[in-house]
Amino acid sequence: MPTTSPEVTEKPQPVSFIEALIYWLKLGFISFGGPAGQISMMHQELVEKRRWLSEHRFLHALNYTMVLPGPEAQQLATYIGWLMHGVWGGIAAGVLFVLPSLFILIGLTWIYLAFGDVPAVEGVLYGIKPAVTAIVVFAACRIGSRALKNNVLRAMAVLAFIAIFAFDVPFPYIVLMAGIIGYVGSHLAPDKFKAGGHHGESRDSYGPALIDDDTPAPEHARFKWSRFITFTLVGIFIGGAVMAILAMTYGWDGTLTQMGWFFTKAALVTFGGAYAVLPYVYQGGVEQYAWLSGTQMIDGLALGETTPGPLIMVVAFVGFVGGWTKELFGPEMLPLAGAAGAGIATLFTFLPSFLFILLGGPAVEATRDDVKFTAPLTGITAAVVGVVLNLAAFFAYHVLWPQGFEATFEWFSALIGAAAFVALFKYKMGIVQVIGACAVLGLGYSLLL
Repeated sequence: MPTTSPEVTEKPQPVSFIEALIYWLKLGFISFGGPAGQISMMHQELVEKRRWLSEHRFLHALNYTMVLPGPEAQQLATYIGWLMHGVWGGIAAGVLFVLPSLFILIGLTWIYLAFGDVPAVEGVLYGIKPAVTAIVVFAACRIGSRALKNNVLRAMAVLAFIAIFAFDVPFPYIVLMAGIIGYVGSHLAPDKFKAGGHHGESRDSYGPALIDDDTPAPEHARFKWSRFITFTLVGIFIGGAVMAILAMTYGWDGTLTQMGWFFTKAALVTFGGAYAVLPYVYQGGVEQYAWLSGTQMIDGLALGETTPGPLIMVVAFVGFVGGWTKELFGPEMLPLAGAAGAGIATLFTFLPSFLFILLGGPAVEATRDDVKFTAPLTGITAAVVGVVLNLAAFFAYHVLWPQGFEATFEWFSALIGAAAFVALFKYKMGIVQVIGACAVLGLGYSLLL
């Protein structure tokens, strides 16, 4: 258990912008393990080892990002970068958290599309797909154990599953209804919708921090209406200008224009993390726009799980495959079309995240007390469990019956999936290790056939 070392009595030296920049770039290349792993990594490095900020300030920022739609780990990095070095510090931290993952995914997706029918690659993917299904089931269990504290919330999860599974209700409508139920419930049965953050205060102390509990907020972190309005206008201008250019160049119905609009909406409904928004991305990318197939969506999630950065970076895969499939720039320029799609998907997915931090951060710093979940968010989180279970059912169907129920059942895939779930749930193995082991099993099995 970490305790205060008697030698640690002095605050660390001030951190230069360049030093912080190097750390954020490094984090972008090593941030495996999903949101929990990434947050743990930042805590260990920034709170325990470097002492750039105190435990209380770290958790204060984390509780705020947990309330927001979007990738909480990336938003936490943006918040800390902003708190330390202002607007450019936040932008640098957030961009570098994502950029390595974007380039890695562009490269891997190109390999996947160009060489995906190579037997060895097919074998690896054969093993990874059931592992991804097990990971999604595990995610549903993990979210459910935390969010479904009573029968009302459990019923909401069941209703959300039925709505999306049986009636194909779009994900944003489920989020909206869950929020309304939560709001009404907070008045009729407040004990059933009690707000609560993901993380409580910790009593661990690691010595004086550069930004300590009692360190006043820097000037750039103080709320000013002029600053709030300026950031709002700049954010709207960036998104609006890119959308206008796309619309004038390709028309409103053009693939890149529709990607920009679709992923902006996706960014605003990602309550509950990446697993929760994946059904919405599936509904749009596979069913509505036909940018990719259901099988490709599973493969994309597998690639997203095995690369650094936030899992929501699977949108870059969707954008790349969509640009490639639609041959945006002709059949001779497929990689460039894919890269354009990946870039547009990433830009519009993450732009709102930066705005949330730059606009809301000063208000959060001003309160300095724990940011709690509201009753509507409690309802949304419960509904998210049902949505994630639907995603697991969708994946299981495509993995175990790839040719439909009338075709052969993939018994070896079922064994791999069951083993992956046991490894995750009982033995607490890391996601990357589980996917690696399943990839080896799939490759071995394919070579024996």
